[in-house]
Amino acid sequence: MITCVCVRVFLSSRRLSLSVLCRCWRRHSRRLIIIGVNVNEYKENENIAYTSLRPIQITTRRKAAKVYLYPFSLSNPKLGLFKLSKSPVENKSSSEMVQKKTDQKKTCRRVLTSKMKALSSKAESCLLKPALDSHTESSELEHKSISDPVTPSVDMESSDEDSAPGPDDFSGLSPYERKRMKNIRENANFFASLQLAESAARLRGMIKKNQPPESKRKRPKKKENEVGCRRSMRLLKVDPLGVSLPASLTQPTLVEEETPMIPPGPLEMIPENQDDCSELFKASLKTWAEMSQTSNEKTKKGLSSIKSYKASLSGMVVSEATIRKVTKGAISSVAIHPSGVRTLVAAGSKSGQVGLWDLTQQSEDGAYAFCPHSQPVSCLSFSPTNPAHLLSLSYDGTVRCGDFSTAVFEEVYRNERNSLSSFDFLDDASTLLVGHWSGHLSLVDRRTPGTSYEKFINSSLEKIRTVHVHPLSRQYFITAGLRDVHVYDVRCLKSGKSQPLISLTEHSKSIASAYFSPVTGNRVVTTCADCKLRVFDSSSLSSQFPLVSTIRHNTITGRWLTRFQAVWDPKQEDCFTVGSMAHPRRVEVFHETGKNVHSFGGECLVSVCSLSVMHPTRYILAGGNCSGRLHVFMHQET
Repeated sequence: MITCVCVRVFLSSRRLSLSVLCRCWRRHSRRLIIIGVNVNEYKENENIAYTSLRPIQITTRRKAAKVYLYPFSLSNPKLGLFKLSKSPVENKSSSEMVQKKTDQKKTCRRVLTSKMKALSSKAESCLLKPALDSHTESSELEHKSISDPVTPSVDMESSDEDSAPGPDDFSGLSPYERKRMKNIRENANFFASLQLAESAARLRGMIKKNQPPESKRKRPKKKENEVGCRRSMRLLKVDPLGVSLPASLTQPTLVEEETPMIPPGPLEMIPENQDDCSELFKASLKTWAEMSQTSNEKTKKGLSSIKSYKASLSGMVVSEATIRKVTKGAISSVAIHPSGVRTLVAAGSKSGQVGLWDLTQQSEDGAYAFCPHSQPVSCLSFSPTNPAHLLSLSYDGTVRCGDFSTAVFEEVYRNERNSLSSFDFLDDASTLLVGHWSGHLSLVDRRTPGTSYEKFINSSLEKIRTVHVHPLSRQYFITAGLRDVHVYDVRCLKSGKSQPLISLTEHSKSIASAYFSPVTGNRVVTTCADCKLRVFDSSSLSSQFPLVSTIRHNTITGRWLTRFQAVWDPKQEDCFTVGSMAHPRRVEVFHETGKNVHSFGGECLVSVCSLSVMHPTRYILAGGNCSGRLHVFMHQET
């Protein structure tokens, strides 16, 4: 709590020079500031509990001074009025003060410093007044102290002025609030006398009247004879000769190029890469027909050891002489004639061509290209009973048989509604099992006249990519769908939705192929887009196939390369070949356990061979790339 005591000194003499001193001290965490007049010695009584309003007579240098002490509080309004002495005047003043409102508003502490400075300056001015004025003021002060109650104030002169009755008497407010309201009233009257609102309105009207109009940019006028900017005659639709063009020009409509369908019926074997049917080609057809009769006799041999098998594979190389461009488009299927005398390789392309390359002929005319289909040829195979027949399947919905003896491509099956994906031979070469991209299966008998199917079956797969028949139990076949591999029994197929005997659901992405091992059918190899090659044990067809091994292999070929397909080696049914994306380019051979047996490569192999196939009896491997070239790995003749 801060307590301020104002000391006013009235001197009886005019000529007296005194010094104004300020003393401040703290006692019991209270601040007491006394502004007073000290001439020689002045000692305050620190133990006074009540402050008296009676003047204190102090004689200094034979001069008498009257000192009046007025206590008030600026920090704590809840303390109420200060206690005064028990004089009659004090009792009367205290009784009147109780009737008034005791709650007072707080005053900021920063007012104290400015008010104390004002008090000190006023005290000095009071000391410099003449003695006569001092006596007069002291008498007035005594009169007012008796008539009016003592209230806390910062300046006694201001309090005297505020306590005086007036027309607007704020009896319920403190002196500070009364003075504040008085100032507000005086300021309001002063600003009202200035008539600022009327002056501002008058000035706004003057500004609006004197404001110049907005200046708009004047556009220059065009001269009649002025030469304008040069413009295109095409945009003005004016012919260079000055003749106006028609308002609307007919734009040519874009027509999608559709490959025309090959007309139904047999087609002659006429090579497209040769102008005329030379005598060399006729001789080649005759030779292929004769060697097909001798190659019909199969010689079965047991499996060789891995060591001898690797040694045989290491002698197979590729050279510039064994690389030839056979078709125009990318190769989508490859097959090797089973002859043991001559080397004849067939390749089907995405453009619908079927190419034949006889490596025995050293001349450049050894490769022939035919066009029996209008869409990609996805499956090629020589007939197991008559190798002179080359069967081809295409997306255009046709299956044709190229007969070397008659030089004709006969139409075996035709279905323009559904696109075909793959086929395989059933009991004998006369019955075909054809798979459709729509998930259907067709049984086709070549002995029946016409090009229709014998039975149309709806499988449980949405799509069928490959179809392969078991080598021993010919009634079972395996199909590769989108993400599942199913095994069916031909005897249980129905026209409705047929349920599979066994389902392999270990694949997480799209499947490219699924094949039984060529001799016993005890293994199944699948190629999946999840970069894994899986080998299953299919020795028991009555139960689920257990997984034998999983081989990590990059099978992501992209858009422009043909998808990889792992196929078994007919000579060594525990090993299979597959293309590779690794550098340097190669064709890899894996064992069923997952071990890498051999990698075919060389300086001449500079592209990816997506598809590959092994000769059934000889150590010959043929691979095709996306540019229509065949790469043949074989032993070099000495």
